[in-house]
Amino acid sequence: MRIQGHLFSWLAVFLLAVAIVYGVWSKEPVGTTALFLSFSLAAMVGFYLLFTARRVDAGAQDNKEADVADDAGELGFFSPHSWAPLVLAGGAALAFLGPVFGWWFLFFTLPVLAVGLWLWVFEYYRGENQTQ
Repeated sequence: MRIQGHLFSWLAVFLLAVAIVYGVWSKEPVGTTALFLSFSLAAMVGFYLLFTARRVDAGAQDNKEADVADDAGELGFFSPHSWAPLVLAGGAALAFLGPVFGWWFLFFTLPVLAVGLWLWVFEYYRGENQTQ
């Protein structure tokens, strides 16, 4: 994780330099804002990766003498299939249609969002994915 953290940190430094130069030369606020937001996003990801790299064991990607086979094995826990993100996406799409058709439309989308959120939060407490 350390190498990824350094990559994002260098990307953040580059984006900051580009944002400053672009802002001074162009005096255009939208592109300058987008570049500063890109800088902040890269800085947050880089900070998180470097912070986390201190707390976990070094991976094979951090060893310059490592082979590809050294990184084989279990990488972590990944969720199985789930219908909750689909329900939440549908509820969010309907909620974003609220300002188009009228704010009353949100009255019908809030139950869809609530059901999707409930399914997502409690997906490991029932069914075949129930944890002990």
